[in-house]
Amino acid sequence: MLDVIRNRRSIRKYLDEPVSLDKLDTILRAAMQSPTARNLQPWEFVVTREKSIMNKIPSVHPYSQMVPSAGAIILVCGNRKSQEDISYLLEDCSAAVENILLETVNQGLGAVWLGVYPREDRIAGIMKLFRLPEHIVPVALVSIGVPGEEKEFEDRFDAEKVHTDIW
Repeated sequence: MLDVIRNRRSIRKYLDEPVSLDKLDTILRAAMQSPTARNLQPWEFVVTREKSIMNKIPSVHPYSQMVPSAGAIILVCGNRKSQEDISYLLEDCSAAVENILLETVNQGLGAVWLGVYPREDRIAGIMKLFRLPEHIVPVALVSIGVPGEEKEFEDRFDAEKVHTDIW
């Protein structure tokens, strides 16, 4: 598992190859194994490999220029009817995003996490583009594809950020 974690990098360049439905299914199964507050599982996922939709995303998200070249995207959303507390909803969806990123590496693919919430302009654009109902909160977008770049391992461990027993 540590190898998968260490190999997880933000991949923003993809080869022009599709992501199989089988791999997407496995990635979504990993997402739904995430822990959630009170086990409410408030997440909802919009998955697309449709280029006509993916091509429109950069017009509503300023850091998503890589999305049209991705093999697929997963929009991670939270359902306010399942979890009314936005703080827990965001934590729950973020845990799902991390599982998506890790399983993507495990599948031999690359991905990048693109934040949507709390940016009102991104939220409004994504809600309109994906026709989300009002009780659905778009939290993050994950672009996924066959990596078109390699990134070196970067050891981010910092012992000075570890405090034992008390600060």
